[in-house]
Amino acid sequence: MLLTFNSDSLEKFDTKRISENILIMRDSADNQRELTSMLTSYRQQAREVGKGKEFDELVSRINEANPTDELAIRYEYEFSDFSESETPYWDVFNQPTTLLRIQRLEVLASEAKEVGYKSFKKSYGAFQKNLRKLNVRMDGTSFQNPTTFPGQPMELDAGDWRCDAMGVVRETGNGGTETACIHPIMPVERYVNIDTGEEKIKIAYFNGKYWRDAIISKLDAFDASKVIRLAAIGVSVTTKTARALADYLCYIEGKNKDIIPETESVSRLGYIGSGEQFSPYVEKLVFDGDTNYSTIYDAVTEHGNYDKWLETAVKCRNDSITVQIMLAASFASVLIKKIGALCFFVHLWGADSGTGKSVALMLAASVWGDPEIGKYPQTFNATQVGHEKTAAFLNNIPMCIDELQLSKDSHGHSKFDVYQLAQGVGRTRGNKGGGVDRTPVWALCVLTTGESPIVSENAGAGAVNRVIDIECRASDAVVRDGIGVSRIIKRNYGYAGKKFVEALTEDIFSEAQQSYERYFKELSSGTTTEKQAMAASMILTADELADNFIFKTGKHLTVSQISEFLKSKASVSVGERGYAYMCDWVAMNANRFKSEESNSGDCYGVIDNDFAYINNTVFRKAAGDAGFDARALLSWMKTNGFIQTRGRAFTKNKRINGIATECVVMQLHSGIENGLEDYEELL
Repeated sequence: MLLTFNSDSLEKFDTKRISENILIMRDSADNQRELTSMLTSYRQQAREVGKGKEFDELVSRINEANPTDELAIRYEYEFSDFSESETPYWDVFNQPTTLLRIQRLEVLASEAKEVGYKSFKKSYGAFQKNLRKLNVRMDGTSFQNPTTFPGQPMELDAGDWRCDAMGVVRETGNGGTETACIHPIMPVERYVNIDTGEEKIKIAYFNGKYWRDAIISKLDAFDASKVIRLAAIGVSVTTKTARALADYLCYIEGKNKDIIPETESVSRLGYIGSGEQFSPYVEKLVFDGDTNYSTIYDAVTEHGNYDKWLETAVKCRNDSITVQIMLAASFASVLIKKIGALCFFVHLWGADSGTGKSVALMLAASVWGDPEIGKYPQTFNATQVGHEKTAAFLNNIPMCIDELQLSKDSHGHSKFDVYQLAQGVGRTRGNKGGGVDRTPVWALCVLTTGESPIVSENAGAGAVNRVIDIECRASDAVVRDGIGVSRIIKRNYGYAGKKFVEALTEDIFSEAQQSYERYFKELSSGTTTEKQAMAASMILTADELADNFIFKTGKHLTVSQISEFLKSKASVSVGERGYAYMCDWVAMNANRFKSEESNSGDCYGVIDNDFAYINNTVFRKAAGDAGFDARALLSWMKTNGFIQTRGRAFTKNKRINGIATECVVMQLHSGIENGLEDYEELL
């Protein structure tokens, strides 16, 4: 059998695709000879496109990550491999046990003779000796007591500890011994977080058939009460050995600071350091964050064919302004911090099914990574704290959340708080040590979908202001071929975001700032609010840049196109909405109000010409039940002349049924241009 694969993955050196191909070869081969032959052919293809070294390194990593008792992932070496490279020597050295190392040495020595290289064993001895020299300290001194774990990732100075195949042991003062671990374990790398400066260590341990590794905080590794948690990942540690293991890890890490390599790490996505680098698009940057977010971190990557994604995205973008806005908002997310704008939402909603809302969200997510729901995009089935932590992790790339209805309680009320995410700053929380945890921050765009608007009619102006609501109807689907588009973008994604970030130089940011200010000035001079104008300006600026760098169609969103989706100042104002509600409330409860001539019976107040005299207590209860703050609403109505008052109060005295009553005297017909001029008198 001979499997063939597309050579594009080798030329671009798509490590994920190549790894999949190699594992397919292993699973499909009938015997070791057949697998070796296929891998040798595949390696030759890699060499022909100049990727031979990268291929060898990848095979080495695959062997470490996918150990097996069955067929081994190996290929036939050539004379040049034995004479000019270290690949076959590492092949022997990395065998997990001494027995396997000896067996592999004999096999490769025989293969070396067949291709004309007769001194492989001698060369391997020199290779081992050279490795020992690499572990000489910076001051020129050599190890007095080196670790001798079989197949160890590196050699360290064990100091007072005896580190061999039997584990980690040291002698005590009374002639006894103290065991830290009954199997090999050692720190092999040190990670320093770019944001926090916190240090973590990568420990390698051999308990079973192969070496495994894990990244843990030094706070956990060096604390006897916490290091016992390593038992969950296969480290043999008990309450009795925990203290000795913590002492050993701390001791050997400190004694080998000049040997153990140090690497920069990050626990989130987005701009890092001084803002010149962007995670995860930084070489040799390691993720050391919460394992719960490793799925999202791994999902933000390139996969498949960029041209296929681009063709699909351009078609959807040309067919629908809604898709164009969603894609532009996705790109806009990484501009927010640099331009100094505020977080904002773009929410697609519609009661009809099959409108393409979720597919549009997935398309916007595919700009950055795997658009499958649960990989990069998430759902509303999470707590507010969970949403806050996810936003802090994403930091600058868009937060994509599907299905608003999942956040609703049994009464149909959404538990999702728009304003909390739109602030860009999380809650400051105390910790057990008496201090406070690092306050999470983010600067991004939030893309959401649902069957209803994300903010209610009684929501505060701050929340309404930050959301661009777009209604989607079945008669005008956002994405026409939802199934086909979904299938393509699930297989091809992640390229556009990286290309966009790489194109954002300081000069481009300067131009983007000017475009943003130009759009903002034009939009804010109209009827919309400044925050709505800010969000729209970000989208317009990003759409222009994305078309220049990615789509190259010459089709840009215009101010008039996006203005259709923006709210007016009147519709955003809580006072305007509260006043309109109370006018409607009076109309709905007309039978509870009496005319001036009729003062008998139980009532809420009286109607006198164009004014409703509403019992103060009744007014406050009605406003509160609708979600409006009565005092704030009355203050706004007084400022705008919609109520008659007595002095500094919000009420006037009125006799109702012969009893002097404090009433809110509210004008029923304002005559202002706030969308209420069509209000019909129903009383």
